[in-house]
Amino acid sequence: MKLLDFIPVKLTLLLILGILSGECLDPEPYIPATFTGIALVILGILFAKQKIRKHTAFGIVMTIVVLGIGMLAISMAKAESLPYAHSYKRTREDHLWHLKIREVFKSNAYSHRYVAIIRGVDSVSASGKLLVTTPIDTAIEILGVDDELIGWGSIQDIRPPANPHQFNYKRFMNHRGIYDQIRLDHGKYLLQRSPSETMYGIAANVRNAIVRKLRQAGFGGDELSIIQALLLGQRQDISEATYNSYKNAGAVHILAVSGLHIGILLILLQFLLKPLERLPRGKMIKLVAIVAMLWIFALLAGMSASVVRAVSMFSFVAYAIYLNRPSNTFNTLALSMFFMLLVISPLLLFHVGFQLSYAAVLAIVWVYPKLQRFWYPKNWFVRKVWQLLSVSLAAQMGVLPLSLYYFHQFPGLFFISNLLIIPFLGCILGFGILITLLAVSNGLPDFLVAAYYGLIYGMNSLVGWVSQQEAFIFRDVPFNEFQVVLSYLLIYALVLALGKGSYHRVTLLLSAIICFQLWNVLDRYMANKQEKLIVMHQTGRTLLFHHRGSSLILYASDTVKTAGVQQNYIIGERIDKLIRRPLNNSYFLEEQRLLIMDSLGIVPAGVQPDILLLTHSPKINLERCLNLLHPEQIIADGSNYRNYVDRWRLTCAQKKIPFHYTGEMGAYYLQLTAD
Repeated sequence: MKLLDFIPVKLTLLLILGILSGECLDPEPYIPATFTGIALVILGILFAKQKIRKHTAFGIVMTIVVLGIGMLAISMAKAESLPYAHSYKRTREDHLWHLKIREVFKSNAYSHRYVAIIRGVDSVSASGKLLVTTPIDTAIEILGVDDELIGWGSIQDIRPPANPHQFNYKRFMNHRGIYDQIRLDHGKYLLQRSPSETMYGIAANVRNAIVRKLRQAGFGGDELSIIQALLLGQRQDISEATYNSYKNAGAVHILAVSGLHIGILLILLQFLLKPLERLPRGKMIKLVAIVAMLWIFALLAGMSASVVRAVSMFSFVAYAIYLNRPSNTFNTLALSMFFMLLVISPLLLFHVGFQLSYAAVLAIVWVYPKLQRFWYPKNWFVRKVWQLLSVSLAAQMGVLPLSLYYFHQFPGLFFISNLLIIPFLGCILGFGILITLLAVSNGLPDFLVAAYYGLIYGMNSLVGWVSQQEAFIFRDVPFNEFQVVLSYLLIYALVLALGKGSYHRVTLLLSAIICFQLWNVLDRYMANKQEKLIVMHQTGRTLLFHHRGSSLILYASDTVKTAGVQQNYIIGERIDKLIRRPLNNSYFLEEQRLLIMDSLGIVPAGVQPDILLLTHSPKINLERCLNLLHPEQIIADGSNYRNYVDRWRLTCAQKKIPFHYTGEMGAYYLQLTAD
């Protein structure tokens, strides 16, 4: 079966290519709009001439049109949040913001976080999105979906990571159409009474009401948080320990409402609504009811990317069942992806959950049948176990490269947790829906509470046991973008060779293996040729990295809380050897000298540094130091007070000496030449 023989698959691939091109080129929306408009006119002319519809020119113009639509879609999606936010951000002044909360994020150690829709600025109607943060304070009320507030403040950039290989929260938010943030401290905002209701707020209120009923029925702790994730798509209340257990056991996909859950829900609805088929036009009524219920569930679950993707796909599946026609699964997947990227948001393409979800489903659809043909046991029990194992293997093959790239780890015992949980997930979900309905209607008996509580507790215990087998969890695996591409090429060649071991397919497999190995050798060789010194940013501490080939020398006055920064760098740069050394006052770097001035502010006599690093807020007259030392570059790291940094910046500007503050500009790099 050739995938490119299906038109929906072709169109979806072209749309994705257009979106990626638009993300890389970042054109103004009018450019792809003009480009696409001209191509559409040409396409219309060619379409009018019926004999030319199968001509090569028609296919080329159609390709250009779909590519242009993809570029236009991503350009418009990115432009929706920019105009008002950026025009007010440039002033750096406080404004009066009218905001409506759309989404509640999980709070971190320092603040509560929300996504807000801009309703107005300084009594002028406006639009766009903002990331809103409020401090963790018992005096500050936690906001909810649909809350409206009037806040006073200025918006700021969402900053990129200060150090290399750290999580890029700025890019993460940008791909959700959020480019700016505002912090509202206590007394800086006022909640409005009787805010307008939206479908998101109504769904959030229904979820909260269900959770209250479940809590009143006796559910709590980790069990209640798992029920919220399984049935309501809300993972905010899952503890970090429980989430890590599911991640290490390779079962974290169970906690995200996705294709597996929606597929089970579709089967249940097909069974429960079967009596509707006896009515006039009953099949049509049944289809409408099923699709409506699926989208109501998606809304109730918060309309996350995985839920929307799954509901979109299974809406097409439900329609195919209604038509009673053999439906090509690849067409269904392609149509659901095309619908989501074009109608809902092209930014979904850059969501990790979206990528993992589609990679898993595509792998199952493609690889699972081949594994069944590879071996088909005659024993019923062995056959069922092999089927479950095949599904799990196929899904893991699909997500393995992405998992290594994003998370740098792989659970070796994923098949155990999946074999023991997936067969009973339908019962868990069905039982959970019944429990929820009875709890809402105040008719939930205690023995059902105890039974379901025990079921969830048992699942958590099983996952916890699997996750504790540390020897089978492969962590800190370095993996880059090019390796992701080569890995998928290798998986593609492997599946083809296992399906039918022809000469050409075996040659393709061996070529893919050689390419993957050659890239690893080249990547290692290039890493060994580089040398650089990096002044890292860490609040309250001074931290220097001397990266030389596959070795990393860490200079720090305090290494207690540097583990996270150094581990990210070690993985990203393929470091084999870590050396810790105490921080000195000065270093010679080829022909340059770095002088570190700490809180004592002592200026050594006779020293002429090329670079001066200010640490731990030395109480000095910087102008006098500059006249004495004549450095070419001033650096201030995260150990300094902010008011000191601002004063030093002004002094350097007056003296026309480059000034680099790691808290704003990120880590400072000094490239060296390796021996």
